[in-house]
Amino acid sequence: MAAKTKSFEDRLQQLEELVSRMEEGGRPLAASLRDYEAGIRLGRELSAELDAAEKKMLELKNGQPAAMEDAP
Repeated sequence: MAAKTKSFEDRLQQLEELVSRMEEGGRPLAASLRDYEAGIRLGRELSAELDAAEKKMLELKNGQPAAMEDAP
């Protein structure tokens, strides 16, 4: 069985936790770099998802058909 994809909100919370850890400081450079890379990846994923949602909303508002996709 495939693992269920985390919700937008879960991934946003994960990003916030990564940022908090990095802001606290005092961690080894390698751990901070891993968190930074994970944060960049999550930020890009979340941004793309927001862009897609905005596009769909504009299409619906303007009366254009919006592709119905399964929500994660």
